[in-house]
Amino acid sequence: MEINIQPTLENDQVLLEPLLETDFEALFQTAADEKIWEQHPNKDRWKREVFLNFFEGAMQSKGAFKIIDKETGAIAGSTRFYDYNGSENSILIGYTFYATRYWGKGLNPMVKGLMMDYIFQFVDKVYFHVGGSNLRSQIAIERLGAKKIKEENIAYFGEAPKLNFVYEIAKSSYLEKKRVVQ
Repeated sequence: MEINIQPTLENDQVLLEPLLETDFEALFQTAADEKIWEQHPNKDRWKREVFLNFFEGAMQSKGAFKIIDKETGAIAGSTRFYDYNGSENSILIGYTFYATRYWGKGLNPMVKGLMMDYIFQFVDKVYFHVGGSNLRSQIAIERLGAKKIKEENIAYFGEAPKLNFVYEIAKSSYLEKKRVVQ
């Protein structure tokens, strides 16, 4: 079975649409806030030339999304599926960022929930790379039930390797947690 890693996903509050080349300016306007990148391994991603590399990687991944706030129609951020591994039946979710006005509003668990509900139809494990100094994202991913499994230097698209923590959520754990919550 072939996986579509760029479907349209939505609930009543948020819409994840495939990222298009024509979305660069609107997404850059969201990303051009230094505060978003303070804890990220690449703290300069708010600069146009640095963000352009990020965007190029998003387009090449063929799994990137723009995250749209359905109430306002504003682009709230971006995320993506990438690096599907058929032999391990796993995929990564990452390169996620949100405009600061959405921080602490429950958007991240909502977006990741949509993505995992979809992708766990096809894979057994989801991994996440989180910058070693990105405490905010480490806490957020642990709240989703992800477990830190290792530390390694990761080279994001077109960037030098930097310390990242690798987190994992197994399909069985995710489904069990969902069952308990419901």
